[in-house]
Amino acid sequence: MKNRLKVLRAERDWSQQDLADALGVSRQSVNAIETGKYDPSLPLAFRIADLFDLTIEAIFVRD
Repeated sequence: MKNRLKVLRAERDWSQQDLADALGVSRQSVNAIETGKYDPSLPLAFRIADLFDLTIEAIFVRD
């Protein structure tokens, strides 16, 4: 699944570790989501959307 996570993170000048800490996941998980190697669970997708104050659909799009 494609996503805008890397762009949204960069707009806030956050490192992958900063985002990982905010979400309670590992930096490796953030990297895997950003590169499309891992699709987040629905609860994690909601946490990401809440953190960026966006809808899930505004962050994640189907391939």
